[in-house]
Amino acid sequence: MTKETFDWRPFLTRWSEEWAGAYADPSDLRTAGDGEAWQTRWLGFEPAPEERIAAAEERLGRRLPPSYRAFLEVTDGWRETGGSVYRLAGTAQAHWHEDAFGLSEYFDEGELRGMWARALQLDVESDMTTVLLDPLTAGEDGEWAVYCHSSWAGSGPTRYDSFREFMLAMYRRFHSRHAGRPGPAFVNDTTRRLDAQVAAARLEALRGGYEPAAAALTEAAGFSRPRALGMSDQLRRFQGKVYTAGYGGLAHDPIHFREFAPLLAVDLLEMGRDPADWIHMMSDESDERRAAAAEIVRELKERTFRYTAPGPFGEAVERAREQARWGRTKAAWRTLLAAVPQWTPLGPDHLAPVGLLADPLLGPLVTPERGRELLATPRGPEAAPEQNLAAEGAEGSEGEDGLAWLAEPPPNNRRPESYRFVLVEGAAPAELPARLAGPGAVLSAPMTYWELDRSRFRSGVSSTYDDCAVVVVGHAGGSGWSFALDPFVASHDPARFVSPAVAASQAADPSDGVAPAAGGRAVVVWCAPEHGLFHLSVAERGVECYAFTVDGTGTSRNGGPIPPGLDPDTLFGAPTAPAESAHGEPDRSGERRALAAIGAEFGVSLPRFAVTEGRLHTFTTRSWTRPPGPGETYAALTIGSRPG
Repeated sequence: MTKETFDWRPFLTRWSEEWAGAYADPSDLRTAGDGEAWQTRWLGFEPAPEERIAAAEERLGRRLPPSYRAFLEVTDGWRETGGSVYRLAGTAQAHWHEDAFGLSEYFDEGELRGMWARALQLDVESDMTTVLLDPLTAGEDGEWAVYCHSSWAGSGPTRYDSFREFMLAMYRRFHSRHAGRPGPAFVNDTTRRLDAQVAAARLEALRGGYEPAAAALTEAAGFSRPRALGMSDQLRRFQGKVYTAGYGGLAHDPIHFREFAPLLAVDLLEMGRDPADWIHMMSDESDERRAAAAEIVRELKERTFRYTAPGPFGEAVERAREQARWGRTKAAWRTLLAAVPQWTPLGPDHLAPVGLLADPLLGPLVTPERGRELLATPRGPEAAPEQNLAAEGAEGSEGEDGLAWLAEPPPNNRRPESYRFVLVEGAAPAELPARLAGPGAVLSAPMTYWELDRSRFRSGVSSTYDDCAVVVVGHAGGSGWSFALDPFVASHDPARFVSPAVAASQAADPSDGVAPAAGGRAVVVWCAPEHGLFHLSVAERGVECYAFTVDGTGTSRNGGPIPPGLDPDTLFGAPTAPAESAHGEPDRSGERRALAAIGAEFGVSLPRFAVTEGRLHTFTTRSWTRPPGPGETYAALTIGSRPG
């Protein structure tokens, strides 16, 4: 870096002018010694001549990094950094730190190893804050990294790539300190430029130009300009960046409360923090507002929160929610995206329907890629009229994922990778509990893949013969099929297995006294790749049509003829013991062929995203294994907490 790439003189002059303009009277300054700087409107000192810089380098035994050297050529030191450092060293004060405060005992790992002993110290006066230049970090441009550490911060030092980057950050901090400070308005050319930039960025964001808008808002937020942080956080959140999003206080604003309060609460939950702490901090809010916040938190924890919006976009939200809860997540996303031009902001700082991200069913649909797609869509007052017309009723078709994705590692890469599912033709997902569990069975609230995994270990009694599956349900493609999938089954006992295909193909349970109606077909698959086992059974209107089971000992067949496309000998080849791939894992090529063939034969598909990333309704089926016969034994296990 050279003076040609960064000119210190106008930068430091502007900083000095703005600093002096922030104080109406020299009595407001930190020390009386700052009065001279206020009078001269210059925070620096006289420039350091080349011979003085060379003498300092000879004393230190190192050539100084370019940006610090260029700084000294303009001013031999500095009085104000906007933070906890009140004076920075010039040529005479810079010296080797030599771990003067013993900080290497606490922070001496990775790139910090040895830094405290070898670094050049630049702070002269400070509030327990150390500024260090590390010569070991010198890059091709000759720059040294700066480490700034405050003993009262409770964390390690902050790193800056160069002295120039450190000073730019301190300039932003100076602005942030004065932006909300009581007294005379902090207004200057920089604040006027940034405020105009925020206004332009708002329009650019609504027009779909989220990338330049995000860059402009991020810069303004670094200077703590009003409105910038709240809008910047919205753009960041739609791209999957949660962490420190606070939305600029919009969650406490009456106009934006219902949109941002749920999002802030769900962000805290996802970060493992208790939103009750946020409610407790709302001490200046009304009792009504705190009660509303508490109700939002309760709904989020119980997964009953529903995002709502006014007008046509709100109507699309309701349609999308109904699609998503039955596994049609692709169609749900298209429904939302098509309606985005018809979305209307609640206030001037509202850039996108961020409250959507807090909805338990719709929030998971918005991946970072889809979030960028939404942000790139002109919306609200900046949407073209033809976009609003095109959005009416545009939902699109679901698309196909097939079945073969089940042969790929699950999201958490758990082992074993067994699974089982039932496909039912001519039945809605809500009808499956009655067919697979019996009269009176109902669906639970939708849950995620991970929540389903945890629910398997809830308190209860299980036995070695009673094998009830907790399944997720939804639409199995666009051909009138529904599915019930258990993605976590751990074992399979062929001797006791009872396929639910026959019961699932009946529209009514004969045990309730109602004659079975025509129920179409039902397909059952049970796969345990670690044992080389694959089972398929097909029934129609209460009668088994055909079935086969492949395992390491051979292939067994039941019922009528098997369609050529599902012939196990073709799909799996000659029966062998479970084969392994080159990586020592089960060979799943036959399983993939079988799943692809089943999908093609029946025109069915399981929605991968809905199963692994979305939320789906669940219920518990009847046992998939028969009760013990004469002379057979079983064990029962009770899972629960010990009484207190």
